[in-house]
Amino acid sequence: MDKQKAEEFREILEAQLESLLKEAGKTVSEMTDEKENFPDPTDRASMESDRNFELRIRDRERRLIGKIREALKRIDDGEFGICESCEEDISDSRLRARPVATLCIDCKEEQERRERIG
Repeated sequence: MDKQKAEEFREILEAQLESLLKEAGKTVSEMTDEKENFPDPTDRASMESDRNFELRIRDRERRLIGKIREALKRIDDGEFGICESCEEDISDSRLRARPVATLCIDCKEEQERRERIG
């Protein structure tokens, strides 16, 4: 991958990372600021359900943050956009759809087929 494209993907990844980190900080701030007391058990259960849902979303985002950091390291190492399995180039369209991708579409489809069988 040429330097210009790599830098373009770096900007995309850094923007995603910044957005995710901002959201995570906001969630932590909101959860520590909440001092609501719900005497009604239904209201409390609803609030706890919402909080659990929010935490599941943040956990997924936390894993995505790790993948973004790994992708940025691959850019630094000159390995970004190369399939980990077949070592062919990952298409630009796939990287635009999922910049953290480590497998080309063919290898990813094969991996998913094996997961369904196994």
